[in-house]
Amino acid sequence: MAELLVLKNLSKTFSPGTIHEKKAIENLSLTLEQGDFVTIIGSNGAGKSTLFGAIAGSFFPDTGQILLDGADITFQPEHRRSRTVGRLFQDPLKGTAPHMTIEENLALAYLRTTRHRSPLSITGKKDRERFRERLASLGLGLEDRMDSPVGLLSGGQRQALTLLMATLVTPKLLLLDEHTAALDPATAEKVQDLTGKIVRDQGITCMMITHNISAALALGNRTLMMDRGRIVLELSGRERAEMTVPALLKVFKEKVSRELDNDRMLLN
Repeated sequence: MAELLVLKNLSKTFSPGTIHEKKAIENLSLTLEQGDFVTIIGSNGAGKSTLFGAIAGSFFPDTGQILLDGADITFQPEHRRSRTVGRLFQDPLKGTAPHMTIEENLALAYLRTTRHRSPLSITGKKDRERFRERLASLGLGLEDRMDSPVGLLSGGQRQALTLLMATLVTPKLLLLDEHTAALDPATAEKVQDLTGKIVRDQGITCMMITHNISAALALGNRTLMMDRGRIVLELSGRERAEMTVPALLKVFKEKVSRELDNDRMLLN
């Protein structure tokens, strides 16, 4: 399969030369093939979200290179990358405009990611029919609430809508940064199931940060463990299929000479 994302020797230090200096990513290299679904786990401060920030263009790395579908995007501005890189955050309030309607939010997402169309363009009848059809696929009844302000939706409904907005025009890469962590368990499971269905149906290459180790081993086809800005373990194939949560915690301790220090991850 073709290489979709290539990270070469990425490093990033925040506030260098000060007492607040933080080495967030250190000489990290990674390759994703088209269609890979990679789950990422690690303690708080391991560099997971920083890695996503580098890929999405929230900041530029100090050293290294980022290639997406063969193109060098290392220093491409974030708004340019947003046309091909979808991203969801932990907070359901991010990624949507609460005072705008569901239809208006979908229209903005569609126009932003559609080439040769200005974000100030007007969507037509066919576009609205497509929005309604895609909303119906979520199974949440949102297709009958297209005129409702997004601020009236529950956290789960809003996160499902954000997921739909990020994939309305199929992105080359989808970044999910603990996108179910702020939801109650039942809602989180539903959004997780929706995520798996959308990623499978559209053949999206996806990276997902999660504190749920069971989900990390069950979803996708590869699992990475990060610590102190580095990838310390990668699992795939039979090794991943046979890995258990207790065994993975033991491997982490062997790799970094300490135990996993995240309570949420251990509880999950």
